Amino acid sequence: MKFKASVFLLAFALTTPLALFARTDAPALPAASTADQSTTAKLVYGLLSDSRYAYRPRALDEATSKEVFKKYLETLDGSKQFFTQADVDKFAAFQANLGSNIAAGQLEPAFQVFAVYRQRVDERIGYARKLLKQDFDFNGSEKFEYDRKDVPWPKDNQELDELWRKSVMNDWLRLKLAGKKPEDIRKTLDKRYANLADSVKELKSEDVFQFFMNAYTNTVDPHTDYFTPRTAENFNQQMSLSLEGIGAQLQKQDDMVVIREVIPGGPAAVDGTLKPGDRIVGVGQGKSGQVEDVIGWRIDDVVAKIRGDKDTQVRLEYIPAEAGVDGKHRQLLLTRQKVRLAEQAAKGETITLPAKDGEPARRVGVIKLPAFYQDFEGRRRNASDYASATRDVAKLLAGFKTDKVNGVVLDLRNNGGGSLDEAIELTGLFIEQGPVVQVRESGGRVTVNSDDNPAVAWDGPLAVLINRGSASASEIFAGAIQDYGRGLIIGETSFGKGTVQNIVDLDRWPANETDRFGQVKLTIAQFFRVSGSSTQHKGVVPDIAFPASVDATEFGESTYPNALPWTRIAAVPHTQYGNFAPLLPKLETLHASRIASDKEFQWWEEDVQQFRTEAAKKYVVLNEAERRAEREKQDVQRKQRQEMRKQLGLPLDPLADDSSDDGLTGNERDIIKDAAREKLVDKRPDPLLRESASILADALNLLEKDHPLSVQVLPQSTGPGRWAD
Repeated sequence: MKFKASVFLLAFALTTPLALFARTDAPALPAASTADQSTTAKLVYGLLSDSRYAYRPRALDEATSKEVFKKYLETLDGSKQFFTQADVDKFAAFQANLGSNIAAGQLEPAFQVFAVYRQRVDERIGYARKLLKQDFDFNGSEKFEYDRKDVPWPKDNQELDELWRKSVMNDWLRLKLAGKKPEDIRKTLDKRYANLADSVKELKSEDVFQFFMNAYTNTVDPHTDYFTPRTAENFNQQMSLSLEGIGAQLQKQDDMVVIREVIPGGPAAVDGTLKPGDRIVGVGQGKSGQVEDVIGWRIDDVVAKIRGDKDTQVRLEYIPAEAGVDGKHRQLLLTRQKVRLAEQAAKGETITLPAKDGEPARRVGVIKLPAFYQDFEGRRRNASDYASATRDVAKLLAGFKTDKVNGVVLDLRNNGGGSLDEAIELTGLFIEQGPVVQVRESGGRVTVNSDDNPAVAWDGPLAVLINRGSASASEIFAGAIQDYGRGLIIGETSFGKGTVQNIVDLDRWPANETDRFGQVKLTIAQFFRVSGSSTQHKGVVPDIAFPASVDATEFGESTYPNALPWTRIAAVPHTQYGNFAPLLPKLETLHASRIASDKEFQWWEEDVQQFRTEAAKKYVVLNEAERRAEREKQDVQRKQRQEMRKQLGLPLDPLADDSSDDGLTGNERDIIKDAAREKLVDKRPDPLLRESASILADALNLLEKDHPLSVQVLPQSTGPGRWAD
C-alpha cells in the first residue's frame, strides 16, 4: 500500500450529493456490489483496522456495525421523511453481520436497503404530487417541524402522510408569500418533486457504494472518507485550483445542463461564443466524433464528457440562452486547456480608516484566503506556476509592502483547511524560522514540522480573523501566530479539528493501470500547537472575541460523537515575538466603544441573534398571516437599514432590494440573475472585517504612543515582532 505525497487538514469533505438531477430513464440498480467494489471494501477495511495506517484503528465488531447501519440510514434519510419504523425494524436484521460483510466485501445489505429507499421515495413523491391538486388552508395553527434528526422514525404511512402534507404546505406557502399564483405554484412544485424522484432513480451502483462506504469510514473517524475515482478527481481539482477542460461552470436545470459562468482565461472565455444561460444539448469528441445527446443526463456525466486532456478538442452542441428551449441548435469546437480557478484563490484589498479622535488615518491590507490549496502534482513536477496558497499570499504581501499599508489582516473565516505543507509555509511568511506544528502518529512518535526559511514576507502588524468555520490548517496557522505572539487573533473560537489526513490511492496497491478502486482520505495523526496544546474540540480561542454566529453545540468538532478527545503534549522551544496580554484590555475597551455606535456591526449582531432564535425553534408555522407579517417586518427592516446607510454616508447593501425568500431552489432560479446576485454577496458591507482592521489600527496607535507598553508587549528591538519604533 502506498501513500500519495500529500497531507490534508480538511474539516469538510467533498462528497457526491445525494440528489443529482438526471435523466428519467433510470437504469436498474444492481442487487449486489461489483467485483471491484467488493475488493475496494476489503482494502478499505484493511486500512481502517490497521494501526500502521489508521491513527485510531477500529474493529468491525457488533457495536461498530450498529453505528455504520445508523449512519447509512442517516445518509439516505437524515430527515426521516421516507422510511417508517417498520422499514427500519426490518433492516435491523442486517446489523449484526454488517461488519463481517464489509470485511468480506459482501455488500448486498447496502443495496437491499437502498432499493427500499428508492421505492419509498417514489411513493412519497407520488403522494406529494397528488396533494398539489387540492387547496390548502393557511389560517390554522399548524407547524412544520423541519429539523427531524432527533425525532423517532414515523411509525407508519399515515404518520408519513401527515409529515409530507405539512412539508408540501410549507413549500406552497413560501411561493405564495413570494407572490406566485396558484397555477404557477402547482407547476413549480410538481416539477420540483418529479426532479427529486428522477434524481434518486438515476443514482448508480457506485453512488450507493460510496454512500455506504462513507457510512463506514465516518463511523471510524469523522474526517476519514472514501472517494470513488470520479469524486477523487474532483477533490484533486478542488485542491489544485485547476482543471483541464473548457473553463465553464455548469448547472442542471430540469433536463438540461446550462452554462452558469464562463471562467475568465479559459478556452470558452477566450473564444467568446458561450455565455451564461446557454443550454448544452450534445457533446462530441474532436472535430468529427459523434455528438451524443446529453439532454436528461446527470450533470457529472456531462462534465466527464466535456473535460479531457489538455490540447484535445471537444465539440459542443448548444442552444443560445435567448433562443429558448426549442431554439435552433448550434455547434462550437473548443480546444481543452488547463484552467486556473482564480475565483477560489487568495484575494487582497485595502481598507482605509480615516483619521479620527486625534489618531492618524490608517491603511490596512486584507487577504481573504478560502482554503490552504496546493497543486500537489504540479509541485512534484517542479512546475513554475503550480497553485499554492502561500505563493499567492506572498505576492499579495509584496504588493502591500509596495503600497506601504500600515498592517495586514488575514481573513480565514470559513476556511476549512487544506494542505499541511501550506499551513507551515504560510506561517513562515510571518516568522523568521522555527517550529510550526507538532504531529503525533498512532504509535506515539512526535514529529516537529518547522519553517526553515529565514526570509519573512511581512514583518509588520498582523491580525488573523477566524470564525467557527475556520478549521484544521487554519487552526494550525492561527495557533502558531498566537503562540509566537506574532499577531492578534480576532473573531470566534474556531472549529476544533486537530487531526491530520493523508490520501491513500487504492489503485496503487494492486498497481492498476486505470482508476478502479478510488481513494481514501485517512486520519493518520493528530497535530498539536508548539505550546503543546491541541486544537481538538477546543479550537483556537481569539484574543478579541466577536459574538458567536452559530451555536457551538450544533457545529464544530465537539458535535461529532466519535471525535478524538482533547489532550496535550510537551511544548517545543520557539521564539516569543510578543505578549499581547497587557494590550488586550485597552483593545477591548476601544472595540466596545466603537461598536456601540457602529450600525453595521449592531445589525449583524441582531441578525445573528434572530437566526439563532429561529434555528432553535426547529419548526415554522403554517399560518399565512403570521408568516406574512414576519416577512413584511423583515422587508421593512431591510429598507430602513438601507435608508439609514444613505443618511449616514455608509456603503450601501447591493442586495437590499432582494425579497426575503423567493421560495425557489437554486436550480429553479434564473441562472443569469442568480449568478449575478452571487457575485454581489462579496460586495455587501462586512462590519466584522472592518472592525478587525480597526482593532489592528488601535493596537498600532497604542504601541506607537506608549513606549513602555510597546516594550512590554513587543520586547524585541528587531525582527517580525517589531511593530512600532
